[in-house]
Amino acid sequence: MLHIRSAKYLSGFKLWLVFDDGTAGEVDLDGVLTGPVFEVLKNVDIFKKVAVDPELETVVWPNGADLAPEFLKELHQKQIQVS
Repeated sequence: MLHIRSAKYLSGFKLWLVFDDGTAGEVDLDGVLTGPVFEVLKNVDIFKKVAVDPELETVVWPNGADLAPEFLKELHQKQIQVS
């Protein structure tokens, strides 16, 4: 099972993530934040409050939004292939 070790806000809707498999890199969530729980995260000031949940070991925000590590890893891999 994949976990997030650390998450750091970069700019816009970009995060720097470190996965427990040793992978690290930038993930851009612009255009990915859809659905009611993610609407509030379209405010960058709230998006910046990203954290890693110590139990779930994934990224979370104060409003209860979270994203699965597997989703984030897949997105990261797609984004590095495009760049």
